[in-house]
Amino acid sequence: MDRHGPCARVLLAGFLIFCLNVQIGQTLLAQSFTPPPVGEESEGLTLSAAVDLALLNNPRIKAALSTREEMDAQVREARSGWWPLLQFSETFTRSNNPVFVFGSLLEQSRFGVENFVVDSLNNPDSLNNFRTAINLKWPVFDQMQSSARVAQARIGQEQADHQGEMVRQQVRFEVLRAYFGVLLAQQRKEVTEETVKMAESDRRRVEALFRTGMVVQSDLLSAEVQLSEFRQQQVQASGDIITAHAFLNTVLGTPVQTIRRVAGQLTDKLFFLAEPDELIRQALQNRPDYARAGSAVKLSEEGVRGAKGNYLPRVDLFSSYGISGRDLTSGSSDYAVGAGLTFNLFDSGRGARLDKARAAQSTAAAEQEHLANQIRLEVIQAYQDYVSARERLKLADQTVTQAQEALRIVQDRYKEGLTTITEVLRAETALLRTRLNLVSSRYEHYIGYARVLMATGKLTDVAAFNP
Repeated sequence: MDRHGPCARVLLAGFLIFCLNVQIGQTLLAQSFTPPPVGEESEGLTLSAAVDLALLNNPRIKAALSTREEMDAQVREARSGWWPLLQFSETFTRSNNPVFVFGSLLEQSRFGVENFVVDSLNNPDSLNNFRTAINLKWPVFDQMQSSARVAQARIGQEQADHQGEMVRQQVRFEVLRAYFGVLLAQQRKEVTEETVKMAESDRRRVEALFRTGMVVQSDLLSAEVQLSEFRQQQVQASGDIITAHAFLNTVLGTPVQTIRRVAGQLTDKLFFLAEPDELIRQALQNRPDYARAGSAVKLSEEGVRGAKGNYLPRVDLFSSYGISGRDLTSGSSDYAVGAGLTFNLFDSGRGARLDKARAAQSTAAAEQEHLANQIRLEVIQAYQDYVSARERLKLADQTVTQAQEALRIVQDRYKEGLTTITEVLRAETALLRTRLNLVSSRYEHYIGYARVLMATGKLTDVAAFNP
């Protein structure tokens, strides 16, 4: 018997178990993530494609579309007040009430001389009456209630359109934040990876110097501590990428664990902005929420008009056609046409309704004015935040150049024994901090400009952010 047989079998079994675990892990990983759409894998997800995907799938967009459909249905419902109401009815009544029997016999064309007998009039036998009728009622003038409801419903359509545009701009802003957030996380990871490589190179160099007795052990330990800290930041940056992708998928309305490659880089870019006064003017002209507030004022005006209509008369046309008989197969027909005018000489509630409508009008006007003040404040804040981000980006770019030069000088001095490892590590940490600050400043620069567009109601596309 081969003495190596048991060992070989153990190794073979271990290898098979390892392959099985790898296969299971790959299967679980494949089940945990959703593959990207066809064609996206090679080219990557562009910003324009991300916006189009979000406008198609985001639940807030779907909700806005549903609101518009609801307002369309409300307009159709309000218009129905202008049209006549046609009703069909079929009733059956059995009674010995003298008035009912007398009238039903006349309706059925069965009234005869014998029905004038006093005893028959006072104590008639029970009578069956089947009544088939078609009734028409047409409000010729309903105190302007229908016209007011139609006008209010049409204004509701305008409000739904403004609300939909506002939601679309908000979704575009969220896409910009999420999309550039992924690019930010990717570049931060690249920076940490490069820093780890630099720290590993320094550690090897310090270790070589330590072995030759040119530096003390504390220098080597300090380099190892620095390397460990940089690796921790690298791990954190890797986790941030996963979180950024999850945020992007949430905005796009796709499965949160979808794997996709995002195209592009956060680079230096110039954006043009007008002066604050001009931006405020554009905001009051373009902001969908301000336009929606203006529609609310018009809505309240229609409410006042409808309340005033309660002081006017109401005019209705009506007609009916019916057949009355002792059963469903026989009977006598009749018809009626007419018109009616109704005027409320005293209605204690209509004055209160008018006051209520006027108060709602004043409230809507005050809320529009308040919103205008809020918009002016938002524009100023967004403008100043953008200017601040732009200036910080300039300083961050300069600081990286200075940190790189400082590290080069310190490393040269350390090689010559003119400084300590502490200075080298401090310079490396400063360089990492400035590089991370640079990519963050670029992100804030992009988002600051997007916030200005959002504040002025001009975030209708993302062309300004394309390369």
